[in-house]
Amino acid sequence: MIARLLKELPFECPPDLIEKGRVLDNFSVATRYANGHAEGPPFEHYGPLQSGDALRHAGEILDFVRHQMA
Repeated sequence: MIARLLKELPFECPPDLIEKGRVLDNFSVATRYANGHAEGPPFEHYGPLQSGDALRHAGEILDFVRHQMA
């Protein structure tokens, strides 16, 4: 959903940000539902590396959109 929203912005979004949106999209369902993974609960599949990447990607997307809206 994030990648699609970035593509639908009324201004050009860099392709690398759309890819980062896709990474964030992959966290959406799998982390919210106990049966999002074939084996084990979500917290066993994600750690500091994934969390750090997700926060950086989200921050970059927010910075870009805020800059465009300014």
